[in-house]
Amino acid sequence: MVDRKWVVLSNTTIGSLMASIDGSIVLISLPTIGRQLPGASPGILLWVMLSYSVVTTTLLLSFGRLSDMHGRVRLYTLGFAVFTIGSGFASFSQTGVELLAARVVQGAGAAFLWSNSAALLTDAFPVGERGKALGINQVSVLSGSAIGLVLGGVLTATLGWRSIFWVNLPIGVFGTAWAYLQLHETHVPERGVPVDWVGNLSFGGGLTLALVGLTVGSLSGWSDPFVLGSVGAGVILLVVFVYAEGRVPHPMFDLTLFRIRTFVAGNVAAGLAALARGAFSFVMVFYLQGVLGDSALTAGVLLLPLSIAFVISGPLSGSISDRRGARGLGTAGLLLGALGFLVLLRFPANGPYLVLGTSMALLGLGQGMFAAPNRAEVMSSVPASQRGVAAGIGVTLLNAGMLGSLALAFTVVASDVPRATLGAIFAGTGGAIVDASAFMAGLHLLFAIGLVLMLAAAVGNALRGREGRSGSEIYQVRRTTRPPVLDGVRVHDGTSSSK
Repeated sequence: MVDRKWVVLSNTTIGSLMASIDGSIVLISLPTIGRQLPGASPGILLWVMLSYSVVTTTLLLSFGRLSDMHGRVRLYTLGFAVFTIGSGFASFSQTGVELLAARVVQGAGAAFLWSNSAALLTDAFPVGERGKALGINQVSVLSGSAIGLVLGGVLTATLGWRSIFWVNLPIGVFGTAWAYLQLHETHVPERGVPVDWVGNLSFGGGLTLALVGLTVGSLSGWSDPFVLGSVGAGVILLVVFVYAEGRVPHPMFDLTLFRIRTFVAGNVAAGLAALARGAFSFVMVFYLQGVLGDSALTAGVLLLPLSIAFVISGPLSGSISDRRGARGLGTAGLLLGALGFLVLLRFPANGPYLVLGTSMALLGLGQGMFAAPNRAEVMSSVPASQRGVAAGIGVTLLNAGMLGSLALAFTVVASDVPRATLGAIFAGTGGAIVDASAFMAGLHLLFAIGLVLMLAAAVGNALRGREGRSGSEIYQVRRTTRPPVLDGVRVHDGTSSSK
């Protein structure tokens, strides 16, 4: 009889890989979609690509908390089904708007999958095996984006753009049925807890407005009134979220988790690393297609060293961290990633691929050494009742870092290359019109920023220290010693006061 923990690992890895691939598989197919799908304007095409990540990022934390309250297996299985339905709608879309709506549905399903995968694995595996399990799962998440670039090119060239969504249907149906029949809830849901509507709406609305503003600003310029208003309103709502979460009796996100040093340091380091390298594959597609004139498929293949290196180092590092801990291994991985950016700082416009491939391998190896051990230690540091929301906040920071990295990349590169030229590359018509020296000047600045961010992440990770007791024990002590708040009235030793 197969141990159920391996069933959990297999199913969540398939779900995470499928959701991750769909975050990038559309990029290569966009020019073809624009030519063949009625109503697929450049603006619609842009949001067909971006809406998936924005929707997923803004829903992760809310869905993680709902899973803690109503059952992780139940909502994970629902996410598999929703994602599959969204893929079906996307494959049969007749207009650009229909495809955009289908991508929103896919993003909602992916949010359920990602917000529960790490929590389910942490529930299923003992402490001594979590690093290895989460390492394998992280490989599927972080390598899926690169695999999507290659797979999208192959499928679009051979079977047409609709096939990039067809492949999800049999996998999604199988995965949904398998999850429903084989996954069993080990966490006791928090029944009867009311939904924190203020927290959900302020966080979701604030993050959506901020991400949309940052994304549009990076593409159209930062002086646009819509951009300034969107970012400003988003920041205000996020401030409201933090204020409200400290005062409601059943918050969506218990801020007491931020008293766990491992939880804070691990998530901050992961967020900085995502901001440093999140747009790397995307800008390298621009470089390979726009500067070198490679085809979309060739560009995807040339990016493979990044994911291959990660596939090799991810599970191995997870297993080592189970025995040796995450701090030293993760810090070394972040420093290795910084070395990769340092190599890229000297890379010329038409430099040898050996240098480019080596730098990508360094980035992939470094990320593999950091991601899985860090994820395992962060998830182990929180109490079982908070693992859903903890997984949600972790992936939210990763996705927000990647979207922020994309905004940063567009802003930096557009300072040397006209946005119209970038749009031509985006549509697959760039080729020789790109000024290679100007483009590389922007890339070198971007790589320098990535180097600084990686070093900052390494320092933060090295300073995480060691808790004298487990993070969950510290959480329980500090949470129970904090006077509770009920309907705006703080309670002290069994008596209430309105002061």
